[in-house]
Amino acid sequence: MLVYKFGGTSVGSVVNMNHVKDIINTKDRKIVVLSAMSGTTNTLVEISRLVEVGNLTTAKTIITELNETYNAVVYDLLQDQALRLEVSKYVNARFKLLLDAINEPFSQRLHNSIVANGELLSTFMFSRLLQQEGFNVRLLPALDFMRIDSHNEPDNFYIKQNLNRLIDTLEPADIYITQGFICLDAEGQITNLQRGGSDYTATIIGAAIEAAEVQIWTDIDGFHNNDPRYVNDTQALSHLSYDEAAELAYFGAKILHPQTVMPVRQLDIPLRLKNTMAPQAHGTLITNQIHGEGIKAIAAKDGITAIKIKSVRMLLAHGFLKKVFEVFERYETSIDMVTTSEIAVSLTIDNTTHLEAIIEELEKFATVAIDDYMSIVCLVGNHIIYHPDTPELFQVLQDVNVRMIAYGGSNNNISLLVNTSDKLETLQKLQRYVFEGGFVGV
Repeated sequence: MLVYKFGGTSVGSVVNMNHVKDIINTKDRKIVVLSAMSGTTNTLVEISRLVEVGNLTTAKTIITELNETYNAVVYDLLQDQALRLEVSKYVNARFKLLLDAINEPFSQRLHNSIVANGELLSTFMFSRLLQQEGFNVRLLPALDFMRIDSHNEPDNFYIKQNLNRLIDTLEPADIYITQGFICLDAEGQITNLQRGGSDYTATIIGAAIEAAEVQIWTDIDGFHNNDPRYVNDTQALSHLSYDEAAELAYFGAKILHPQTVMPVRQLDIPLRLKNTMAPQAHGTLITNQIHGEGIKAIAAKDGITAIKIKSVRMLLAHGFLKKVFEVFERYETSIDMVTTSEIAVSLTIDNTTHLEAIIEELEKFATVAIDDYMSIVCLVGNHIIYHPDTPELFQVLQDVNVRMIAYGGSNNNISLLVNTSDKLETLQKLQRYVFEGGFVGV
């Protein structure tokens, strides 16, 4: 069995839904994971925000407008009168529940239940489109099998047991449709895998059913060797290893949710990235196999804060670094890069939720300096730290103010911290050197 995942743009219109229908019309049995229609989750998040601040009038207006938008989509999507009526009733019932729910006191649970509606709507509509076209299809409610544990990690045993039980219980089908993103928490309440989590849903499901392959369909033809939003003439990468893909996803390549690779990597399940708008394109195939050496791709991650922690007592002080890291552990704040000297340690974070409290604790035993509006530029490829041309990168960037360098911590990654205002220049200089005039990974 295969697992296909389609993002919000892929199911963002009647035309696109019909295009997805054609893509999945193959002989293979498959589970199809869908995101909400593009724009829906953002609108639901805004509704939640309005409820939180007590502006129920505007929230109700937006809910009514969104309901009308979905009714128009249903009318255009379905010609079968019975199916059109069934889907219209479902859509209107969901929005009626939403209107009732916003009268409750605001809570995180209410927020989670509000934003879950996008995936519930898209999957019900799409499953009935397939029914109309004669597909043997069943709807698999994600809330019947997808759950995270008390540490907010996938409860893999629960997922595997309940997903396979559900498939065995239902009438046999060629295509199963389910929701990405949404799940239950350890207490059985609706929650989610955070933004971009539909990718993660797909690979969790792929691991649970031991799929032959997981395919992530989006609006770009795989990983590119640089960020096409900032650099011209980027090229799609035909192959990556799991390690390379994980590095790129974590350090800013938006095509893939950072955690997506983990479930399939453990079982050596191929992960393929494809373009819904150009299904004939090869895309990027991610496996355990390594193809070539040298830099294959460059990515950038914004919203980085650099923290310099300095203490004259640090020199030869046993346990100083342990003390520093324990502060970040207490506030569940991950660290991206670290460099040290005799009297200081510099590190970066991308989550500043607890920054004030962290600084307050650090200042009890050190002086602290903060630099924000920073970006990490990450260069990824197999064994790039050993490539003979890699040292020349630093000559190419001699006019860029590089704040930190992480080199050698991973054979597949070199990370540079620069001011966000210098990010564009850095990406373009590296593009010219690596892919237009210097060496290149195959």
